[in-house]
Amino acid sequence: MKQKIILTAVILSSLLGVVESSAQNTQSKLNMQGLKLTEEWDKTFPKSDKVNHSKITFVNRYGITLAADLYVPKTTTGEKLPAIAVSGPFGAVKEQSSGLYAQTLAERGFLTIAFDPSYTGESGGQPRYVASPDINTEDFSAAVDYLMNREDVDSAKVGILGICGWGGIAIQAAINDPRIKATVASTMYDMTRVNANGYFDSENTAAQRKAKRAAMSSQRTEDYRNGTYKLGGGVIDPLPEDAPQFVKDYHAYYKTPRGYHKRSLNSNNGWNITSNLPFLNFKFFEYADELESAVMIVHGDKAHSFYFGKDVHALLKGDNKKLVVVSGANHTDLYDGTEIIPFDKIESFFKEYLQ
Repeated sequence: MKQKIILTAVILSSLLGVVESSAQNTQSKLNMQGLKLTEEWDKTFPKSDKVNHSKITFVNRYGITLAADLYVPKTTTGEKLPAIAVSGPFGAVKEQSSGLYAQTLAERGFLTIAFDPSYTGESGGQPRYVASPDINTEDFSAAVDYLMNREDVDSAKVGILGICGWGGIAIQAAINDPRIKATVASTMYDMTRVNANGYFDSENTAAQRKAKRAAMSSQRTEDYRNGTYKLGGGVIDPLPEDAPQFVKDYHAYYKTPRGYHKRSLNSNNGWNITSNLPFLNFKFFEYADELESAVMIVHGDKAHSFYFGKDVHALLKGDNKKLVVVSGANHTDLYDGTEIIPFDKIESFFKEYLQ
């Protein structure tokens, strides 16, 4: 009798597990249907007639629903395709640079998605305009989850591409996620380093970090009192005469018809000020020497951010780690400069390592 009771309990437990799993799957699908996505073509680049475009959603491990543009080559043989997830720059949306990269790579035979990170663009998550070294790294792995479960994707051939701050995040995601077979980081930033040390490591003292923590902690108190999160502002506008050249370069992209988008944080009011807090206490690339999959870092030699790319490349081990230097290019030239972005080399890299 006792054995029968135990057996019944096991069966009930199994059935409950099935019911619970089904309920969770249903809930996930409901979550993925909750976003209102723009159907019009509202990109900063022209639509290609060589690919099919549509909107999709997927859910990350934190239950946040992410919105993405899907690009599929029109000329396919019916075979499963290699796939690439694209995001960035940091503070941009998928209608800007990441969409351009994704569409261009789809023209070259890859199934691609360009996604908005958690809390930004058309993606879900509250409060809005929050950056997180952990959640944003997870966003890339969630994109891989989605791609690997598509019937038209070869799950053994999935890569990622990150631009600007998302270049560093992409490499960090690859360190953590061995399903990612190849990673490209274009004009990359190390967001943990720049927040902790300042530009060009000019604020790399304990006293300076303490001052940053104190200021942002004070802002937390104010935000809670006000019931809102103060935004840090996007790219400065109008430009002061003494603005550094790289700030002028950002302005030329985000604040002009060239790259402006109404949902872009950098084009408008920016991140929550307190978003920088976790980046002060989080260090990317701690285990960079353990990354076995292929990485290509693409950087302009005139970019103010070039030192990030060179230093991270030096941490990586193995013959499958490449640094491609674009002569004469500044940081934002690689956002949308189709004549100088080395798409031929990026295509060759992915075709070589997505095997």
